[in-house]
Amino acid sequence: MPTGVALRDVREQLFAAAERVLLRDGPNALTSRALTTEAGCAKGVLHRHFADFDAFLAEFVLDRVQRMDAQAEALRTAAGTGEVADNLTRALTALFGSVAVAIVALITFRDELRDRLRQTWPAGVPMLTEAVSMIADYLTAERERGRLAPDADIDTLAPTLIGAGHLLFADRKSAPPDPAAVRKMVATVLGEAPEGLTR
Repeated sequence: MPTGVALRDVREQLFAAAERVLLRDGPNALTSRALTTEAGCAKGVLHRHFADFDAFLAEFVLDRVQRMDAQAEALRTAAGTGEVADNLTRALTALFGSVAVAIVALITFRDELRDRLRQTWPAGVPMLTEAVSMIADYLTAERERGRLAPDADIDTLAPTLIGAGHLLFADRKSAPPDPAAVRKMVATVLGEAPEGLTR
């Protein structure tokens, strides 16, 4: 790697390489050597910009969580349009069709990474807690528009949708679920709301 490359470019190159390794080979395969080989840079580059490998991984996870802001905004914008179950199906498919499932597995796999994340993210798994918040905001907006029952329990529905969605996508050996399976799960969970969907 040429000298003088801006830090941001190095970070993005390493983050993109980590994502490729995770998606292709899974969390067990993401080592510092695999990362730098995938990024096409010397190991010293990683250690010049991050205190250690777990510091890198923590920043990678938080960067990918921050990228969920665009998904959250798109889902909020969809409130009041189309079918609620369709909007949620698209959002969950985009979320779990990305690197999210692999990141959750990575956090589960590495005790040191969990400890490092606790310094800035005191509770829960960052990717999942942010996803629950995204879904809860959307469901609240739909309830305010009368498209969910007035007494729909958002605090139960949002984590249930994320948990069920994660389980649908978590099997790395099989093909991802088709949209019909995701929509069926969403409709089933929403049907558990008091009085169900109004529209």
